Amino acid sequence: MTLQILLLLAGLALLIAGAEWLVSGASSLARKFKISDLTIGLTVVAFGTSAPELVVNLFASATDHQDIFFGNILGSNNFNLFIILGLAGVLLPLKVQVSTVWKEIPMSFAALVIFYIMVHIPSPNGGMMLGRIDGFILLGLFGLFQYYIYRQIKEYTPPEAEHKPTGPLFKMIAFIILGLAGLVLGGKLVL
Repeated sequence: MTLQILLLLAGLALLIAGAEWLVSGASSLARKFKISDLTIGLTVVAFGTSAPELVVNLFASATDHQDIFFGNILGSNNFNLFIILGLAGVLLPLKVQVSTVWKEIPMSFAALVIFYIMVHIPSPNGGMMLGRIDGFILLGLFGLFQYYIYRQIKEYTPPEAEHKPTGPLFKMIAFIILGLAGLVLGGKLVL
């Protein structure tokens, strides 16, 4: 029992460190190529902070732990929505852009409704499940959302002072590789 707890804690630490290293390395690499902070935030940071969930969910799915898979997705979304936004709002009121209210929030709500409908359509064996076709539909919707982000980024003109100095290329690549390795190893240890 003690060993399992230690492995779980080690896995969580590796997931956190791996995500940090991945985001740090990828962000530095993006800055080296003069990619704006907005673009980095919408892509690299967004992926990097979701990477631990992705890894854990892939391992959970592969090892037939669907409850962990869905619990992680729903729990993470609820935590981000209620705790992170709630604490941020309490500590420092947040300005919300008009596009967020009229575009991004409805898109998120629509994704939730689509997901809800998908899992409630009975499968051929009579149970509720998320199948391959559903997965392709969700990936297609993600692609559309990425295209929307791409269009937002194209319209954005970054301030001149936005690009910060970066370190050596080998260090950035090392952080990316270490981050990915930490995520994979951490994901295995958590399950």
